Amino acid sequence: MKIYGDRQSGNCYKVQLMCDLLGLQYQWIDIDILAGDTNNAEFLAKNPLGKIPLLELDDGRCLSESNAIINYLAFGSEYLPDTPYELAKVQQWQFFEQYSHEPFIAVARFINKYLGLPEDKKQEYLAKQVGGHKALKTMEVTLQHNRFLTGAQATAADVCLYAYTHVAHEGGFDLTQYPAIQNWLVNVSGLKGFTAMV
Repeated sequence: MKIYGDRQSGNCYKVQLMCDLLGLQYQWIDIDILAGDTNNAEFLAKNPLGKIPLLELDDGRCLSESNAIINYLAFGSEYLPDTPYELAKVQQWQFFEQYSHEPFIAVARFINKYLGLPEDKKQEYLAKQVGGHKALKTMEVTLQHNRFLTGAQATAADVCLYAYTHVAHEGGFDLTQYPAIQNWLVNVSGLKGFTAMV
């Protein structure tokens, strides 16, 4: 199978990390959004939304949206529970990541790291700090009682939230305020098959 992505993107990295934790074989195809790689006809034929990451299966079928991809990859493994409540807990954290975490932490990182915190983005950047810290505090409370987000076992929830949390400092978030998150980051990075973001 092929993964189309940008290795510096948290959403793409979480797909790579899930594959590596599961020991799956894949071909990585680097995509440069700024160069317009997602707007060419060949890519749009695979994903009309023109977004990465994109998973292309051996039979040519494609799947987009990072959390949908990692759940597909993790299906039948220890990273995706098969009981309704436990599965819903994983999905709860994945929705949290997409709506309450990534829009603040990932966007603040983009403004700071990729745009160089330009003057016309400073107010937006400061606003993202508020929402980002609210998300981190939510995680901190849970991780004070759990080794991983849903309990003692690492799941796809941890994979999806690790991606942008471990680089949150690049968006101006001081993780020393969150000791439980810091411990969790160590726990995730200690998983068999773990690979760091390039």
